[in-house]
Order: sequence, then structure tokens, then C-alpha cells
Amino acid sequence: MSELLFALPLLVKAAILGVVEGLTEFLPISSTGHLILAGSLLGFSGEKEKMFDVAIQTGAMLSVVWYYRVRIAATLAGLAGEPRAQRFALNVLIAFLPAAVLGVLFARYIKEWLFRPVPVAIAFIVGALVILWVETRQRRGLARPRIHDIDALGPLDALKLGIAQAFALIPGTSRSGATIIGGMLFGLSRKVATEFSFFLAIPTLIGAGVYDTWKYRQLLSAADVPLFAVGLLFAFVSALACVHWLIRYVASHDFIPFAWYRIAFGVVVLATAAGGVVNWTS
Repeated sequence: MSELLFALPLLVKAAILGVVEGLTEFLPISSTGHLILAGSLLGFSGEKEKMFDVAIQTGAMLSVVWYYRVRIAATLAGLAGEPRAQRFALNVLIAFLPAAVLGVLFARYIKEWLFRPVPVAIAFIVGALVILWVETRQRRGLARPRIHDIDALGPLDALKLGIAQAFALIPGTSRSGATIIGGMLFGLSRKVATEFSFFLAIPTLIGAGVYDTWKYRQLLSAADVPLFAVGLLFAFVSALACVHWLIRYVASHDFIPFAWYRIAFGVVVLATAAGGVVNWTS
């Protein structure tokens, strides 16, 4: 099975990874973790491949820009004198900074030691336990949301969400999961936490993409354009479908099914790695 996947044409691998990115970026199941695991199975690993994984996140980010284009355009138009738009933009900026600063400082160490299947699998399971804990508190009425409108967020709320997102620097944690579950823990409704996670993805994914592209620019050539274009396109289309679905899902469902999925996926990776069933390459 693994040998067959290794033999797939490069553009087919790019398309598969684009779909994996798009379907997992905004769900609390870690797109980076899935890309590392999928890349291992496809034989798509190395410095350029890691940059590819970050670059195709731009496709997922563009799906949010398109989905919320009216709100984004109104915010940009109101930055000069509209308090609501200024407050919203400031909150996104505040929430963006913790992960941006820590990412620049520790990116090399994270990629060297944590961008491996087994650490990712462990992060899957630990993250799942956090989701189960937060959702159980909500079900038992031990924590009730105090913020039901995204425009009611204050700077301190944004900072807390930014700190929560910073935990997603650990591959397998999930950027959206850390932001959404962290938001719920800090008093946001599930819907508000999910929507703010979408908006926060825009500067976060742009920043990560620009940083990695510049850092590894010497690895790129004109021959890589089709590979990256296919990945971006498939990531955009699949992410757009996922955002559309998730907004409706959170209106009447919790994230407990995703927690059990994370646990099952993590256990499978650990078991197959330990038994030598799958050669999860680093």
C-alpha cells in the first residue's frame, strides 16, 4: 500500500494534500498533523515539502476571504473612522501576535523535533482529551458562554485567544481547535469562537506562508509552480466546502465526535508505528 502511494505522480500527490489541507484546516483535528501523516504515506517529505504544506494553507485562507468577503470589505472600508471595524481589526491583530512572535522564535526547533508522525499522534490524543474536558463542562452547565456576538469581544478576550492559538505551534494540536476550544473555555459561544477562528486564520496563514516562502526561497524554482498551484486550488475548493458546512454544524452540535476521531487516529498511528505495520517516515 505504502509503495503504491509512493509511486503516485507528483501532481496527484499535490492534489491529495490540497484536499487534506482544505478539509482539516478549520476543523479541530489539525491540518498540519494530517499533512505530516499524509506526506509520510505518500513519500512527500523534506524541506521543500514542508514549505509546500505551509504554502497551500494560503488556499484554505482564501476560502475564508471569499466566504466572508462582505464582512472583510466592510471592515477594511471602516478602518478610517468606524469604531466597530477598528475594534474588530484590533482584536484580530492582538490575537495574531502571540503565535507570530513565538513561531518566529521557535520555528526551527519545532520543525526539527516535532514535525514527526509519533509526536503528532501524541498531540492528537492530548488535544482530544482537552476537547472532551471543555465540552463535558459545557454539557454539565459548569461553564456558560458570556459572549454571543463577535463584536462583543474585548482586547483581553482577543489576547487570550491568541495565547490559545499559540499552542497550535505544536503539530497535531490544531490551530482552529486551539482557538475554538480556548475561546469556549474563556466564555465565547461555540459559534463566536468558530467564526473568530476563521478570521484569525487570515493573518496567521498569510504570515506563515510568507515567512516560510522567504526562508526557503532558495529551494524554489519555476518548475515548482504547477505543484504549488494544484495544491492551492484543491485546498481552496475543499476548504470552502468545509467552512460552509462547519458554520451550520456548530449551530446545533458539539465537537465531541472530533475528539473521538483524534483519539482513534492517534492510536492507529502509534500502534502501526510500534508494530512496524506502516513505515511512518519523518
